Amino acid sequence: MWSDAVELREFYEGRTGQVARHLIRRALRQLWPDVSGDTLLGLGHATPYLRTFREEAATTIALMPAGQGCVHWPPEGPFVVGLVDETELPLPDVSVDRVLLVHGLEQGDYLHDMLKEVWRVLKGEGRLLVVVPNRRSLWAQLERTPFGHGHPYSPGQLTRVLRDHLFTPLRRQGALYIPPTRSRWLLRAAPAWERIGAQWFPHFAGVHLVEASKQLYGGLPLRAAERRRRHTVVAFPQLVGPAAARRDLDDEGAA
Repeated sequence: MWSDAVELREFYEGRTGQVARHLIRRALRQLWPDVSGDTLLGLGHATPYLRTFREEAATTIALMPAGQGCVHWPPEGPFVVGLVDETELPLPDVSVDRVLLVHGLEQGDYLHDMLKEVWRVLKGEGRLLVVVPNRRSLWAQLERTPFGHGHPYSPGQLTRVLRDHLFTPLRRQGALYIPPTRSRWLLRAAPAWERIGAQWFPHFAGVHLVEASKQLYGGLPLRAAERRRRHTVVAFPQLVGPAAARRDLDDEGAA
């Protein structure tokens, strides 16, 4: 079940959320040091982490699942956020260079269909980067943070899920070695926790970050629902701003 978008925003506005955002952003940058000229899609609740890439990427899009809800982002506008059905993303095939999936893999009700859609919209040389709670961590055990909701993953489970959906894991990184605390003293020491944890306790990171490529040698099965559904075509320039998308319907008999 999806976490509510307003609750997610409130978490990231608090002290613990701000530290978590900073530490995960730093790990994201280590995996994606340069996204210049790319089309970047944030799926789930990825907006706390998109700002670090927005000035660099050619196009930045944030799509939030309908079950999760939507919040405006960025606050200063123009908005680049859309509320979608995660099993039918309003994007053309092979149109996105990078997909950042946060608060999505562990919470989605239709994981299989959502990953099929990610595979569809991602370019052949594109990259998927997922951020998920580590089932061994304290963050996954406490429900007062969003990382304590949904289904946490071990490294082996995450690898199997990605491979089962035609993605090849390439690199992995851990983040959030600090306990999920509200203590100002401990939060100030977060950089030290990260250095010590990454060196001595890598299996106890709060979250896993895994970058994966799209497998092109396997065919993507077509669901019966996909054969029945109406196709959606969206031009990228229309995705920037509040009037996000135009739908062209390929109904039989349309002019």
